[in-house]
Amino acid sequence: MTSDALNSPVRFGLVGYGFGGRYFHAPLLGAARECEFVGVVTSSPERQALVEQDAPGRATFGSLEDLAAAGAEAVAISTPAATHSELTDRALELGLAVVCDKPFALDAAAARRSVGLAERHGLALSPYQNRRWDSDFLTVRRLVDEGELGEVLRFESRFERMAPETGPGAAGGGTLLDFGSHLVDQALVLLGPVESVYAEWRLRENGLDDDVFVALTHANGARSHLWGSWSQSAPGPRYRVSGTAGGYVNRTLMDGQEDLLLAGHTPGTLGAEWGAEPAERWGRMYRGADGQTVPTENGAWDTFYPAFARAVRGLGTVPVAPRDAVASMTVLDAARRSATDGGVVRI
Repeated sequence: MTSDALNSPVRFGLVGYGFGGRYFHAPLLGAARECEFVGVVTSSPERQALVEQDAPGRATFGSLEDLAAAGAEAVAISTPAATHSELTDRALELGLAVVCDKPFALDAAAARRSVGLAERHGLALSPYQNRRWDSDFLTVRRLVDEGELGEVLRFESRFERMAPETGPGAAGGGTLLDFGSHLVDQALVLLGPVESVYAEWRLRENGLDDDVFVALTHANGARSHLWGSWSQSAPGPRYRVSGTAGGYVNRTLMDGQEDLLLAGHTPGTLGAEWGAEPAERWGRMYRGADGQTVPTENGAWDTFYPAFARAVRGLGTVPVAPRDAVASMTVLDAARRSATDGGVVRI
């Protein structure tokens, strides 16, 4: 490949233009200089109208095949959870590199099949675990890496909202798959492999799980306690991380990048201000009763697509390894069994 080809933007398409595609993918694809946003695959006239409203002149396509025929090299999939594996595999068979939103698959077996298919075709594949680049999680990782907490003993993490009319929706596959995909991924990134899983959930009238609690015992002895809910009227701290040398608490409900995107901002419009958290949203380090405010790292969702584009060009690794999705889905499969049958599930 010539140097010009190596440095040329990757021609990227987006499949789906619901909430996730419209707000979590399209603005970040459009702001990444390493990507040329080719267009959106959607057969819905209403969604096609939204694409035109948001980006006049942006192309829409009726199928993945039409997108590939237009010269796309890669695709981001942001559709209902039950379609992720089918669309990922079809895109790979068409020779497209793939970013797939969470949940990457409905179970570990389906995730493993997609990963194997990408390896056989020699194509870049990455789960869209953008919340590895949340401002508060980046802060947790920095404190751990710098030894400020000592040996981490327990990691508490919550995605709790009071929006019962919004979720859990069928498109997300229930709270365990929807929120749990991010919660478990962050726990694995921070503390490594899991040996046992215990979980509880409440099934709502629509048959989908909500008010989920998952307890993980990691191979290194640390424990993760994870909560996810769409109907929690008194959300707990986003993070509480306890170690032998101190603890960190962030009581902010959620990283601010989502709100920025929903308000119409992008990394292109905000520049260096993208992902910055105001001081009132910073967490605190504790050693006993004494707490000290810790500046929060800037959120960096905008780094995902540039990194993936470089991987497509052979200039680096994908931002999230595809086999990380298999590991997360293995834990989520065990959590589903535990919540359904009771008891601890060994991995």
